[in-house]
Amino acid sequence: MTDAPRRATTADRDAAAEILVGAFREDPTWAWACPDPRHRAEQHRALWRLFVDGALRHDGVWLDSDSHATAVWIPPGGTELAPEQERHLDDLLDSWPGEAPSRVRHAVELFEEAHPHEEPHHYLTLLGTDPAHRGRGLGLALLAATLARVDETGTAAYLEASNSANVPLYERYGFAPVGSFRLGDDAPEVVTMWRPARSND
Repeated sequence: MTDAPRRATTADRDAAAEILVGAFREDPTWAWACPDPRHRAEQHRALWRLFVDGALRHDGVWLDSDSHATAVWIPPGGTELAPEQERHLDDLLDSWPGEAPSRVRHAVELFEEAHPHEEPHHYLTLLGTDPAHRGRGLGLALLAATLARVDETGTAAYLEASNSANVPLYERYGFAPVGSFRLGDDAPEVVTMWRPARSND
């Protein structure tokens, strides 16, 4: 647990995605987006692989030393997905049954609408811990370690808390709520959070 985290490579793509499948299976927002529990793990797996691939273009995927937690970051000026990955996402959603395609598309639109673009910043798109290793502080330790690298650049950071219960945890690391939105009348609140640029000197 004290060992330094490492940048993931393409060889780690499935391991990172699998961590996120477990971490987000019961997440209020992403469970709402993929409401059928029979298909949720498979749908999440396809989504997280795609977004991990998108961040790997920027060397933005991190794993803790034991590969039990992962953090997915997009650098200033970067995009979550390349144009061909966006097309792949559309094709992927078209192949899904039920409500998930329209809900995920709606979620992606609202997340983008809420995202600030006035000031350069690092964007924490996903942070998760393998459920078998929860409660040991691995995810938060990885957050702290990667934020230290953000601070080396003197850049702000941004995230969305898809589970409002995590807002106090992010506040401990310097993030403050700046807004919120709901994906639908029956959907949970998503809290947007900003951490001003600072130095780690």
